Amino acid sequence: MKISSGFRSIAVAAAIAAASVSFASTAHADSGTIRFAVYKAAFFVGGSGGEGTLTFHGRRYPISVGGVSGGLAFGVSKTYFQGTVRHIKRARDVTGVYGAAGGGGALGRGAQVIVMTNDKGARLELTGRQVGLQVNADLSGMSISLR
Repeated sequence: MKISSGFRSIAVAAAIAAASVSFASTAHADSGTIRFAVYKAAFFVGGSGGEGTLTFHGRRYPISVGGVSGGLAFGVSKTYFQGTVRHIKRARDVTGVYGAAGGGGALGRGAQVIVMTNDKGARLELTGRQVGLQVNADLSGMSISLR
C-alpha cells in the first residue's frame, strides 16, 4: 500500500505541476494594439490588401494585410480597422491566417465589428470604419505578416 500511496502522491504532484505550467504560459500572454487600412474589391470573388501597425510593449511593428473572399460579394471599399490583439507573447504571434464568416454592407460610410483568431491563438478584436460601396454575405480569410 505504501508504494501505491507514494505513486499516487507523485502522480498528483505531476498533474498539479503540469497545470501550473499551462496556467503560467497563458497568464504571461499579453496584448497590444493594432491599426490597419484594407482596400477590398469583389465581384463574387474578392481580394483585399493593406498595411498598418502593431504596437506591442511600446514598440511599433509595420504589418501587411491581404485576403480573399468568396460568396455573394460585390463592390469596392476601404476600411480603417483599429483594436486589440490578445493572447500574444511576442510580436510575431500576430502573424498568420484569420478566418471569418459574415455579412454586411455599406453605401458611402459604414461601421464594422469583427473578432477573429489565428492558429497561434492570437485574438483580434476590431472595430472598423468603411468607406465605399460594398455588399457581402461571404466567407473571408485574412493574412497578417510583419514587414
